[in-house]
Amino acid sequence: MRDGRVTVNGTPATAPGTKVDPAHDAVLVDGRRVHAARKLYVALHKPRGYVCTRKDPEDRRVVGELLPREWTSLYPVGRLDRESEGLLFLTNDGEFCLHLTHPRYGVRKHYLATVEGKVAPAVLERLTAGVEHEGERLRAEHARLRSATNSASVAELILAEGRNREVRRLFESQGFTVTRLQRVQIGPIKLGELRVGKWRALTPAEVKALLAQP
Repeated sequence: MRDGRVTVNGTPATAPGTKVDPAHDAVLVDGRRVHAARKLYVALHKPRGYVCTRKDPEDRRVVGELLPREWTSLYPVGRLDRESEGLLFLTNDGEFCLHLTHPRYGVRKHYLATVEGKVAPAVLERLTAGVEHEGERLRAEHARLRSATNSASVAELILAEGRNREVRRLFESQGFTVTRLQRVQIGPIKLGELRVGKWRALTPAEVKALLAQP
């Protein structure tokens, strides 16, 4: 831009902060028209053992490996830790990402947690009331038991903020270890029958519904 190679509607644009409307302004670089990238929204069933990034300095498997090679501009919306699985969105739309991840929007995420040992209803009541863990206040919006035996329990939790490893930390605060964690729903969008490691494009109606949350 400082070299005068960029023009907007025929006028040289030399300031890096120049704003344009992709739908109406003609942006050229070295005389060639530049078009805005098509916005993409993808739902992925993240497997265990993958990290939510495009590149990893430790050379671990990354979710980008599960997508078409040409979709290098897509990045994860929020995070699932390496050993967690389930529904993950990827996009190249920054506003969409902000709406789904910023606490002020409070988009609900639903999780199924398999926990070692028998979880009593009173434990889940404490999780919905809120607990202190590692200097943070953590709280589930809703929690209920799906099943419970002396060896393992399955609980469904709904979170509005999604702090780092929040479901695991909630149970850790009560002395329990999560052995399997699956995110099954974000806002109105469910994981459904999407197979592990597979992806699908979100429909325009689904994107609209997510942006209308909460």
